[in-house]
Amino acid sequence: MHLKEKRAVVTGGGGGIGAAIGRRFAQAGAEVIIFDLANDDAQKTLDDIHADGGQAQLIRVDVADTDEVESALDEAGPVDIMVNNAGISLVGDIENTSPEDLDRAYEVNVKGVYNCMRASIPGMILKGGGAILNLASIASKMGLADRFAYSMSKGAVLTMTYSVAKDYVSKGIRCNCICPGRVHTPFVDRLIEKNYPENKEEMFAKLSAFQPLGRMGTPDEIASLALYLCSDEAAFITGAAYDIDGGCATIR
Repeated sequence: MHLKEKRAVVTGGGGGIGAAIGRRFAQAGAEVIIFDLANDDAQKTLDDIHADGGQAQLIRVDVADTDEVESALDEAGPVDIMVNNAGISLVGDIENTSPEDLDRAYEVNVKGVYNCMRASIPGMILKGGGAILNLASIASKMGLADRFAYSMSKGAVLTMTYSVAKDYVSKGIRCNCICPGRVHTPFVDRLIEKNYPENKEEMFAKLSAFQPLGRMGTPDEIASLALYLCSDEAAFITGAAYDIDGGCATIR
């Protein structure tokens, strides 16, 4: 699997899954364009790719801002691959999810994906096709306790994937999504620190044991699947949602 001469945007490429995808794509020969907010993590991902001999650039952008996304795509130019990884998580059931929390989940996780797909598709059409990969979640397929807003937003990512795959298959654009279970990233560590400060170790063990395989996934495992789905090896795959969840969705 190689991405030689491909240009790929990875949103939220500053850390965790996004950073792993960016590094893996660069190793496969792609020119990687990282869309992320201004922070040291995003710069580190860029530096790591350059140190490994890869091609990459960083464009600081808030994916929830339509104008910023359109300007960033204008700066980047037409791309072959769009990976919509940027997202946030919120803890709470419907009663303790505030309207502001719901709006924020929508702005980043739903509108952010919409913005990036809408801005990148015209360039893909000009290039004769492309690949879009959205990061959904097992939360889009099964009920998770205290994840109301997050599940709502990831359900939308799943159905947006199906819709775009259907509408643009004749344009040579493939659109798929990945549905990860829990993946051990700094994102998870921060979530535990914020919401369960009194019993962090116990909660980490509980979240790990939720997967039938008995552990969380790793960012590199997600990146391997992302590389396959965005490569020409997966040319016959579109409109698909791939579980990579340690067995949660099917054998839990």
